Amino acid sequence: MLGAIIGDMAGSIYEFHNHRSKEFPLFNSKCFPTDDSIMTIAVAKAILENDGKAEGLENKTVEWMQKIGRQYPNCGYGGRFYEWMYARNPHPYNSFGNGAAMRVSACGWAGKTLEEVKALARAVTIVTHNHPEGVKGAEATACAIFLARTGHSKEEIRSFIEENYYTLDFTIDEIRPTYEFNETCQRTVPQAIEAFLESTSFEDAIRTAVSVGGDSDTLAAITGSIAEAFYGIPANLREQGEKQFRAGCLSEYPEATAKHDPDLLPIVKAFEKRYGTRNANDE
Repeated sequence: MLGAIIGDMAGSIYEFHNHRSKEFPLFNSKCFPTDDSIMTIAVAKAILENDGKAEGLENKTVEWMQKIGRQYPNCGYGGRFYEWMYARNPHPYNSFGNGAAMRVSACGWAGKTLEEVKALARAVTIVTHNHPEGVKGAEATACAIFLARTGHSKEEIRSFIEENYYTLDFTIDEIRPTYEFNETCQRTVPQAIEAFLESTSFEDAIRTAVSVGGDSDTLAAITGSIAEAFYGIPANLREQGEKQFRAGCLSEYPEATAKHDPDLLPIVKAFEKRYGTRNANDE
């Protein structure tokens, strides 16, 4: 799950100023967690509170997305999600935006089987993104994470995605010159998965994703969530990522952090303690 947060922060400053190269400082003082990170943590909290079960998870997801999301009202939510977040009786709005995929990494860790992973991903997604393409993007991402963390090869992951979700008939080098900003699952999730599949390490996966351009923070968050499960996160990047998260919250959301606990990382720690993570030195 921290892999998604690191990817989000690395891409945060390039969303509207794309950097189509893998050569850039992974973090600088301007990098910050966006709605991708905040909602990733909210989903993790919902799964923790619901004991990892899909049944009843929709209600917990609404509760924690609203509770945590309202603490950070200016972190980049889409217009319809923002309205949903403050609604007293929120309803899904048939979205197939890539927000469905950027927040589901916890599902790939909490599920014990592919079917459990799909059920969890669907439950946390349909509260907002109940369009079939939204559910598809969330499921594909969560399943890729599950397969990556359970020892499957990149070839097996590619085959599974192509057989069940998307055709990956392109390379990153082919699409990089012309890929444009796109907020749909259909035009973000395949590119994020391909960035992971072509990578050589966790850091290289993040750099590859950012270099694609487009919706850089979300694309890198999705890629990072899969890369963490496959490679693990190097200890130095884990430390840097946690420091950057705290610093980014304090600098980017001073009003929020003045009113609320600025450190949401204990939720990440609690989730990892219960459902696991992977460090780069893990066997």
